[in-house]
Amino acid sequence: MDHVVAIVGRPNVGKSTLFNRLIGRRVALVDNSPGVTRDYREGSLVIGDRTLSVIDTAGMDQSGSGELEVDVRRVTERAVEMADICLFMSDGRAGVLPADLEVAETLRRRSKHVIPVVNKCEGNAGEVGYLEAFELGFGTPVRISAEHGEGIGDLLSAIDALLPVGGQSAGGEGVASESQPLRIAIAGRPNAGKSSLVNRIIGEDRLVTGSRPGTTRDAIDITVNWLGTDVRIHDTAGMRKRSRVVERLERLSVADSLEAIRYTEIVVLVLDAAIPLEVQDLRIADLAEREGRPVVVAVNKWDTIRDRKPQLEEIAFRLKDRLPELRGAPLVPVSALTGEGLRRLHDAIVSMWTIWNQRVSTGLLNRWLAEATLRHPPPAVRGQPIRLRYMTQAKTRPPGFVAMCSHPRQLPESYRRFLKNGLRQEFGFEGTPIRIYLRSRSEKNPFVSGS
Repeated sequence: MDHVVAIVGRPNVGKSTLFNRLIGRRVALVDNSPGVTRDYREGSLVIGDRTLSVIDTAGMDQSGSGELEVDVRRVTERAVEMADICLFMSDGRAGVLPADLEVAETLRRRSKHVIPVVNKCEGNAGEVGYLEAFELGFGTPVRISAEHGEGIGDLLSAIDALLPVGGQSAGGEGVASESQPLRIAIAGRPNAGKSSLVNRIIGEDRLVTGSRPGTTRDAIDITVNWLGTDVRIHDTAGMRKRSRVVERLERLSVADSLEAIRYTEIVVLVLDAAIPLEVQDLRIADLAEREGRPVVVAVNKWDTIRDRKPQLEEIAFRLKDRLPELRGAPLVPVSALTGEGLRRLHDAIVSMWTIWNQRVSTGLLNRWLAEATLRHPPPAVRGQPIRLRYMTQAKTRPPGFVAMCSHPRQLPESYRRFLKNGLRQEFGFEGTPIRIYLRSRSEKNPFVSGS
């Protein structure tokens, strides 16, 4: 994408609502409370034959002096400097406030082109605020309602007028990549160091971090080449126990994180080395398994641990005991502060992706099945033995196997686990979810016409 458009303004003027409107999807979290957005989020906007990158930034509040406020300001100012065009949003109902004037001064110093945009102008509600926006000194404002879609055509025309002639075509060469980047979700409890780990991986302070839990709210995705591998990293909000989540905004953040896990291919579960593997960590890993996603466990803040070997053995034992479905998941000690273990983490992720896509031939499967059932036969049902006659791999991502069975509904769950563990050990499916579907010869195929 040749050009970048950033949406900028003080808190709670509707920047995220406009972002969702421009990219055509509800991606950014929207709430009436100010300061919802903290990291900037990117999306794509097509105007004619051009594809632009749109950035939703955090509200620029110059009054805060705390660690979090300063970090948010720094990240937002970086987005402004990256942008070719800044959409300077104000609230038509509230009018121009002193905070708007402070944002205007920042844009005058740092931005190449500014388009003043007055939001919440449905009907005549924002007439006074629209007239006041002329005094900001950026020319004629564009009157819109991001919530209702009014004035968006005028805004797109104003953006297009500032773009140079030519540019990249939305369907031209170089837009689509031959291979999609590997999608990774960074998940875990609050304050485990997820955003710091992402910043270390990409080599810059792209995400807002802080010692206070709950800094990240949106699930932010970043595409980068990491040690030769194109990856799309989703940094998710920390997930607490459901009983502790009482605020609406936190519920939205957790829902956004769960959606990111469903969308990605590999889940990196980040643990705090000082407080490893609590119940919530196991729940997150279990969620990834139910969604069919392999898990790589990254034990962060490893630089703070002295007795490393006993700590690692304890975590490995608890994972094996509590999550048998993910037995063999890689356990990688890392430090977001020093960069220790990042190459091992990269290699573990690539290895798990390969296993997740692995396919085993039918001949090898059935030779293994015959030996496994001979060594450990299935239990009998009412005096009749259960026979497993045939197995084939029906799918990958996650690996799924179909087995022909004489009494599929009677086969105990414990024997299913025996088969899954055997497949993991024999064919190297360690650490990835496995699905086994049992079928009887008497069952008709629902996909065959007339059955």
